[in-house]
Amino acid sequence: MTMRTYEVFLKKDGKDEFRHVGAVHAPDDEMALPLARESYARRAEGDLMWLVDRQHLLVADPDLLAPNADKPHRHNDGRRVAAKRKNERGQV
Repeated sequence: MTMRTYEVFLKKDGKDEFRHVGAVHAPDDEMALPLARESYARRAEGDLMWLVDRQHLLVADPDLLAPNADKPHRHNDGRRVAAKRKNERGQV
């Protein structure tokens, strides 16, 4: 019997996002659901559960993401602007 790997995601009802909580190995979709419930939702950790068969995941090539890595202006936390303003105030 061939086992398949399912990635498990849980979400509390409301505005929370789905979060990855782990993976289960099961022979089919029907068996994956109760295994995931028993492994990751025994204590009502989530109200909604997604299972994704790992063979259906799409993995992006790092070259596809590389052009976005060279944009430091998108990750500005404001320190440089604050330092510049503080410096300008001191020079007046």
